[in-house]
Amino acid sequence: MKAEEIKNVAIIGAGVIGAGWAARCLHRGFNVYVSDPAPNAKEVLDEVITNAESALQKIISVPEHKKGKLYFMNSIKEAVENADYIQESAPEVEKIKISILNEIDKYSKPDAIIGTSTSGLLPTRLQSEMMYPERLVVAHPFNPVYILPLVEICGGEKTAEETKEEAEKFYRLIGMHPLLVRKEIDGFIADRLLEALWREILHLINDGIATTGEIDDAISYGAGLRWAIMGTNMTYYLAGGKRGMRHFMEQFGPTLKLPWAHIEAPELTNKLIDEMVEGTAEQAEGKDLREWEALRDNCLVDIMEALAKNDHGAGKVLKEDRETQAERLTLEYK
Repeated sequence: MKAEEIKNVAIIGAGVIGAGWAARCLHRGFNVYVSDPAPNAKEVLDEVITNAESALQKIISVPEHKKGKLYFMNSIKEAVENADYIQESAPEVEKIKISILNEIDKYSKPDAIIGTSTSGLLPTRLQSEMMYPERLVVAHPFNPVYILPLVEICGGEKTAEETKEEAEKFYRLIGMHPLLVRKEIDGFIADRLLEALWREILHLINDGIATTGEIDDAISYGAGLRWAIMGTNMTYYLAGGKRGMRHFMEQFGPTLKLPWAHIEAPELTNKLIDEMVEGTAEQAEGKDLREWEALRDNCLVDIMEALAKNDHGAGKVLKEDRETQAERLTLEYK
């Protein structure tokens, strides 16, 4: 199925993730057919979509008559039989997903693309019993699905290249940033990074080093603000000054041998260092260091201004700082 031909989308599983997919697709004009056996599924779905619409209208204002129509179906068969694209978001249990995917495979059009919302299950295993395994991809989103643009795409051993290509095009059509996972690996890319951070958090709590609130503050008032603009690699590239990543790794590479975290770092071979240097140089796109610093700073100010409007996090600190400085200036002029 070509991405531009997709009109009807089926959502199998209407929990937090499935309902988020539904809201995103409806807002961009796709008709959505939903199936979920939970007794209150329709009620929860309606609540999520209503809540999501207020945020979606701020992102892209769409008149009501341009939005897709929502249909809640009684079975998987009814939901998928006329769908051009199917997004499965069942519980993260391999046996359950395989069974549901087999049912989807049985009743859907053979050329309909199937995306499975899994955080780490391998597509090769999920497609193992399908009649048409070539049309399955992992499509791993992030909550809230209707706002966050990242979706990791990963194919299994039997997934066709065309399927991945058309899935990528479709996700761009609904305002997402598809990230193609080159090699099939447990947890894909993003969740492996999040899992590493999560495990270290549990160690810090377990060892009595910090509270949950202190750990969250360590992220949301510092590195978390930068992560919204650029990833860790580009952040450290800028920290290396004019010599970029190579200088950063010369300066801070030795700390990898210190007991700062529970995860052991790989050996810093020349090959690894060169790959880091070459990768970040490519990301820099030939722009001067000062250009990147200005971009980072401007984005940080805009993010903090947005947080200030909501009187939250670093934005709350910004508001308090402004009030303090205004009071000091007033006293100085008296």
